[in-house]
Amino acid sequence: MKGKYKVIVKNNRLHYEFEIKRNITIIKGDSATGKTTLINMVRQFADLGNSSGIDVVCDAPCRVLEGSMWKILLQNMVGNIIFIDEENHFIRTKEFAEAVKESDNYFVIITRENLYNLPYSVEEIYGIHSSGKYQNTKRVYQEIYKIYPASNTFVDKPEKIIVEDTNSGYEFLKSIANEHGITCESAGGKTKLFSKLSNCDGEKICIVADGAAIGPEMDALYKTALKNRNIKLYLPESFEWIILSSGLLEDKKVKAILEAPENYIESQTYFSWERFFTKLLVDKTEGTYLKYQKSKLNTAYLHEKNKRIIWNRLENLR
Repeated sequence: MKGKYKVIVKNNRLHYEFEIKRNITIIKGDSATGKTTLINMVRQFADLGNSSGIDVVCDAPCRVLEGSMWKILLQNMVGNIIFIDEENHFIRTKEFAEAVKESDNYFVIITRENLYNLPYSVEEIYGIHSSGKYQNTKRVYQEIYKIYPASNTFVDKPEKIIVEDTNSGYEFLKSIANEHGITCESAGGKTKLFSKLSNCDGEKICIVADGAAIGPEMDALYKTALKNRNIKLYLPESFEWIILSSGLLEDKKVKAILEAPENYIESQTYFSWERFFTKLLVDKTEGTYLKYQKSKLNTAYLHEKNKRIIWNRLENLR
């Protein structure tokens, strides 16, 4: 399943309207914000159709997945937008994560918890509130909004850069950092980022991680950054996305893909967009001097001209 889908769920009292473009969308929020009501409305429409008094408008079927038979039910669903409430404990299991990975559906999961088995994007974590759009009528417009502010701006002149992993992105940033007298360290994995911050001692720190899969850790990272103003977050889709969007490859097809990735990324093939951008870069550079591999950076990317092109992309994000 791929593409962007507009979803409208409404009755004579409530109106939900939002867009989905990735395989996993998370809706968070406290009690009484309308999350469970959304699930109930989707379920009633799926069961009763127009006689439910509810209207669901979407180019893809919208269904609710719940109960102990969830796995069997999911195996018979293709091309659906599947809504799941947090009362279903299976959403926290590795078994469910594996099922999502193999599924040709989009998932909208309503939960207050962080689901560490799923690689969801920081861009697809939302809350719900009443916007008042229909304040002069009886209908309440339930607006879905991004919880976290944009974190795709690189920090100007940090004293230390902490990179999520030890792959090519780290090697590139370490080379840049050495040129500018900046300390650059690898956390060795996104779950280990917090231990790296325990001794920050007021340094101006930039945390760099793949935004396409950092969603489960975002709550703690965001709270840490709010508490410690010296810590800033830079969460691009991935390092591969930075290279692709830098213009280094001068490829028109790549440019078209980056303008609307959701039209090219099959959810059943790519568990997260980071994997898609890695595959795209590997394929586009195969057989060239820029041949890319994630585990170890090709030194061609550190040649002065190429390095400047990629670094300019980062500077333009300040």
